[in-house]
Amino acid sequence: MIRLKTGWLTLGLLVGGVASAEVCTTQSQMTGADRDALAAAARGLATKVQAGDVNGLRAATAAEYAKDFGGIGDVVGSTSAHVKGGALQVEQVYLLDGSQLKRGADGSVPDAQFFCSLNKSAAEADFIISGLAPGRYGFAMVDVRDGSSPWRLSFLLRQDQGQWVMAGFYPKPLLAAGHDGLWYWTQARLMTAQKEHWNAWLYYQQAESLLRPTNFIQSTHLEKLKAEETAAAPPALSEGVSAESPLVVKGTDGAEYRFTALGVDDSLGNDKVDVTAHLKVDQLGDAAAARKRNSDAMNALLAAYPELRKPFHGVWMIAEVPGQNPFATEQAMSQIH
Repeated sequence: MIRLKTGWLTLGLLVGGVASAEVCTTQSQMTGADRDALAAAARGLATKVQAGDVNGLRAATAAEYAKDFGGIGDVVGSTSAHVKGGALQVEQVYLLDGSQLKRGADGSVPDAQFFCSLNKSAAEADFIISGLAPGRYGFAMVDVRDGSSPWRLSFLLRQDQGQWVMAGFYPKPLLAAGHDGLWYWTQARLMTAQKEHWNAWLYYQQAESLLRPTNFIQSTHLEKLKAEETAAAPPALSEGVSAESPLVVKGTDGAEYRFTALGVDDSLGNDKVDVTAHLKVDQLGDAAAARKRNSDAMNALLAAYPELRKPFHGVWMIAEVPGQNPFATEQAMSQIH
């Protein structure tokens, strides 16, 4: 089954305005006591994830979030299978002091901004977190090695009565089709030099997905990657691709296919990642008709952009009608004619 690109699991974050920058302390700058406490809390949470200990994680979660834990429990269950038995290594911890955050006059909670200077250099890691209540927070990244595949378990922590408890959980694999984010970044640069703009643009997406711990973290390096991705985008995407501005491709029979998003997927675990294409349709129809339309759309996409055949395993075509479940099919490149 295709693993559609999912949003990050952020607990209790409400959208508001933007607050003035709060205080970030990197692990090299914080006290040994703070560093050790954050690392120990993160390692303890990661151990519970490995064991699939949903009840233990709920007990170690901030009370207002623990009461609605069903979605997190499902994610813990699916993640546990990938990280069980792996060696834990706490890679990074950050101390995020938002104790001076203030609610708006209407009770709204502003976005919190934490700008973290890395090793007293020009490089930065920035956190912009929506709806963060006043308090003392931490962020920790725990890498899991030597399991079935390397993963990163990231945690947003909050200090409650002197104890660090979980306020957000963000698991993700560190490899796609056997390669890490830096490999995809390097390949994207080579593809750009070879004028393979579609391939480069999609490989940049895969690199970003692997290298960004969560969607509320930005960094100097990620900004550079994003700038390269934008510069590498094919001319056909000069105005982007979305439901409002779809990529229109015509098939050999004259039918037009409107793609609202293009990306990459590694859910099948093949030796290469798949292209994902979201297809806007007026109605899904029966399964046979929907499957044929998806296949025809794949044919049209590869006929228009044949360079996609080489660096990808196949194509996921996801036909979508607002308010209905999507109809998704996958075919290997060798099956698409």
